[in-house]
Amino acid sequence: MWKERSLEFEDVIQAELALLSSPVRGDEDRVTGLLAGDFAEIGRSGRRWNRSDVVDALQQEPPRATPETSEWLFNRVADDLVLATYRVRGAEHDSRHSSLWQTPGPVLRFHQGTIVVPNR
Repeated sequence: MWKERSLEFEDVIQAELALLSSPVRGDEDRVTGLLAGDFAEIGRSGRRWNRSDVVDALQQEPPRATPETSEWLFNRVADDLVLATYRVRGAEHDSRHSSLWQTPGPVLRFHQGTIVVPNR
């Protein structure tokens, strides 16, 4: 069952927002601690990433403002797994994101971002 943002999912929200912030993205230990050893991501470009790819790429990323998020929804798909979806507002385009978080922890197991194409 899908649920809106609530205290039940606050640890997942805070971990997700941390991964969107430059101070955490630039901290190899923090990123490594938030991503599962077998973490996988399908990026907005369609590229598949693993944990070491993401950690390495984020170390090279210049600082940036933390993006605005909205439309948070959560689904507890197992006792220890939460599927989170949300929207990121970007300067050039918005994107929708889905993340599978293992709890407690939380630890991110999978993430996917998809560019939102404006209505024409």
